[in-house]
Amino acid sequence: MGTAYTPGLTVSASAVVRKERRLSLKGEVLVSLGDEVTAETIVAGAERPGDIETVRVAEELDVDADEAIAALVISEGDELPEGELIAEYSFLFGLIRSECRARFRGTVEYISRPTGHLGLRHPASRIELPAYVPGRVAEIFEGEGVAIECRGALVQGIFGVGGETNGTLRAAAKSPGEEIGDWSLPEDCSGAVLLAGSSVSAATLRAAAERGARAVISGGILEHDLREYLGYEIGVAVTGHEDVPLTLLITEGFGPLAMADRTFELLAGLDGRACSVSGATQIRAGALRPEIIVPGNEFDVSAGAEEGGLEAELAVGTRVRLIRRPHFGRLATVTALPPAPVEIDTGATVRVLEAQVDGGAGEGGGAVTVPRANVEIIQA
Repeated sequence: MGTAYTPGLTVSASAVVRKERRLSLKGEVLVSLGDEVTAETIVAGAERPGDIETVRVAEELDVDADEAIAALVISEGDELPEGELIAEYSFLFGLIRSECRARFRGTVEYISRPTGHLGLRHPASRIELPAYVPGRVAEIFEGEGVAIECRGALVQGIFGVGGETNGTLRAAAKSPGEEIGDWSLPEDCSGAVLLAGSSVSAATLRAAAERGARAVISGGILEHDLREYLGYEIGVAVTGHEDVPLTLLITEGFGPLAMADRTFELLAGLDGRACSVSGATQIRAGALRPEIIVPGNEFDVSAGAEEGGLEAELAVGTRVRLIRRPHFGRLATVTALPPAPVEIDTGATVRVLEAQVDGGAGEGGGAVTVPRANVEIIQA
């Protein structure tokens, strides 16, 4: 049989990191090729047009459409401040008057003569795209954004929630198996990315957020704690847009799982360094991993060899992590690689592997057969 490869999570002390930063709509790039940027540098921006709201002038004046049009004191394209008079109507020699005024600041987009209505567009909003990581502008995407490159430590997690943030890495745990709580959190966590060891609770996450932390990196989390933190049940397909007070990155999986020694030692050794964190996760096609990036002190991406890799050989004895339910996040050892494709429950015919899941039968351990696409190699 041919050699089998499967992706693994990167844990590297020195990796070339390339981040593409693209606007959600056409705009302008604000930096030049080769520029050095900080994480907070705005590299691109755009104006998002405001929504159009219908102003029912005829109904507000209680007149017919043609009378409402005749009563207008504005024109298409006019910019109106909040409270500006739009139309005024009077009868019985001016004894009875009615008027229509703008409820918000906006621009008259259209006037509809058949209905006696007009469209008032809300002001445009400015979208600004930060670099997210410090580095050098390596490529320009005209009207869209840029690619930033830097060298630094890169650790990918298995799961996360919350968007991009930046802060200072601070070790709150002393070992990869330690669970942090109120008792171990610094009183002032302002701007901190806290390094925990094993499982972190919802109460601890809230306490960390209240003390100013921006993110927490933990080995695992119990599913009910994640649900309590979010306030709802979450799937594992796509994350990163949750309305949460701080970003959470899980390196191992669901449960009270100690962080891998290599991961903990690397991050603990970078205590006090500025870092960039994202909880965005996409497990299916086009995999996107939550990450913590700790840039080096310079932007030279040409020197040095990159440790670790995104791809490794799958073989009997390989340590893997399962990334699909019902075994999501569990660690296992490959015991066999059957060469023939197998039909699975979905009806698809795929290549599978056999593995021994860590733990006893009562802990969800035991032998399993899963598609090879449903595992990630744990790199040594």
